[in-house]
Amino acid sequence: MNRTASRPPNRPLTLASSVAGAVVVALDGTILTIAQPTLQRDLGASFTQVQWTTTGYLIAVAALLVFAGRLGDRYGHRRLFGLGMIGFGVTSAGIALAPGIGWVIALRVAQGVFGALLQPATLGMLRAAYPPDRLRAPLAVRTAAIGVAAAAGPVLGGALVTELGWRPVFLLHVVPALLFGLLALATRTSGPPRTAVPLDLPGALLLALALAALVHALAALSESAGAGPAVPGLAVAAVAGVAFVRHERRAASPLLPAAVVGPAAIRSALGLLVTASATLHGALFSCVYLLQDTFGLDPLRSALRSLPLAVLMIAAAPVCAVLLRRAGARRTTTAAALVLAAGIAVLYGASGTLTLCAGFALVGAGFGTVMVAATHVVVRHAPVESAGVAGGLQQTALNIGPVLGVAAATLLVELGSPRTPLPALAAVAALGAVLGGALPGKAGVKEAEEPAGAHVRTGPDRRPARR
Repeated sequence: MNRTASRPPNRPLTLASSVAGAVVVALDGTILTIAQPTLQRDLGASFTQVQWTTTGYLIAVAALLVFAGRLGDRYGHRRLFGLGMIGFGVTSAGIALAPGIGWVIALRVAQGVFGALLQPATLGMLRAAYPPDRLRAPLAVRTAAIGVAAAAGPVLGGALVTELGWRPVFLLHVVPALLFGLLALATRTSGPPRTAVPLDLPGALLLALALAALVHALAALSESAGAGPAVPGLAVAAVAGVAFVRHERRAASPLLPAAVVGPAAIRSALGLLVTASATLHGALFSCVYLLQDTFGLDPLRSALRSLPLAVLMIAAAPVCAVLLRRAGARRTTTAAALVLAAGIAVLYGASGTLTLCAGFALVGAGFGTVMVAATHVVVRHAPVESAGVAGGLQQTALNIGPVLGVAAATLLVELGSPRTPLPALAAVAALGAVLGGALPGKAGVKEAEEPAGAHVRTGPDRRPARR
């Protein structure tokens, strides 16, 4: 046997790479939002064109995440991560030098392609490097880092745009993206044997079409006052989705293996991620108008009122790792979903600074806990040979949820006031408590140490799993 193949993975480097990839993507999204108005004025672009710098990116990412995860399962997550990070850095530099809005949109779509390559790999690398019972802490560190990026992004981006313009903000993550990308390609560590299963290209194309059409339709819904522009996209998404399901049931090597999408725990965890991210972003969208239009606050004072959200999201990540060990995923996510719902309810009735800060704090604590716990269930319970697909599904849930939440909030704000969406969003957040009931409890921790489907493999221990 080749000695190089038995070299253990470098866990600190793997964790640092996973965190760097997640932070680069998180920073990119928050900074772009700050830079868009200045970009629009500088390039003489229309509002629709500027919106496409976000929509084009989201469509590319959502369409390719799951297939990119499957590529990582087959060719190596570290390799896909390296290519994704380098491409992300190069396209970021290209955007900073773009001569017109057309170039910016095209490069944002290309950046979405590379973002899709690297995002599932950030979780696939962790799943391959850490045993299932030691994934809590790395996932907590990764989530806390995303919270830091979400909190620092608007402040850092605002300072750069104010002093230097919009172009330098896209240079901010070029160096770390290139550094970690090249390091990933240069590092040779072993991992679990990669499977040579055929790539399900028809399934990948159908899923990409369904998700791209869905994101486009939801983006159109959030940009217009009515549902008319979204109808064609929703129809295409529905037809492509049905065709995808029919194809997957008949495919010899489906894009979504039964061991990944079959277990109720994984399906419920993905549902939790969609509902939690939808309610979070829908509530934030509503609160922007609530703080600035209803309370008359300027953007800076509005950001300060919402700061407890980021602080509690960061603090919740390490606490969640402890709760998962002591209480199990079921109790942890059920309680966290109710905390998230309570936070949105407090924001609905908020009348001053104290209640606003309390509401944002509850939202941050609830969402941060749900994110760590649900991601832990998805990554831990998926077979290691399909970790990329699991990571792609987790990232897809976190990309679809915000678009869905903002679209729903937009429609409800149009029908009433900035407060109108909040009760509905709180009810959807509370639905997460129901979904959490399908997750493993503390009594099932020992049984859950093995990923889904592990009992069918041969090995030194062939004892049947207890039921």
